[in-house]
Amino acid sequence: MAIVKSELIKELKKSYPNFLTRDLNKIIEIILKEIKETLQRGEGVELRNFGTFRANVQKASIRRNPKTGEKVSVPKKRTIKWKMSKYLFKKLNDEKE
Repeated sequence: MAIVKSELIKELKKSYPNFLTRDLNKIIEIILKEIKETLQRGEGVELRNFGTFRANVQKASIRRNPKTGEKVSVPKKRTIKWKMSKYLFKKLNDEKE
């Protein structure tokens, strides 16, 4: 199951009951906004013990529509690459540190 923002806020509320829900929501909004803006500038984002996000440029190319076989021109676009941290890798694979 994927976690959605509302579930994340509920979990944070359980861990930090003194914070108001609207404050937790605002904190999450600010963090996500900063990540988006940093990636738009072409810079990387590192979250310790979680992973890094990097903006990547995918070159323009000619591809094929698998249904019709027709050639399609795909313009250059920016994508996001994510690499998990060694700590998270070990946690996911139940390895001892």
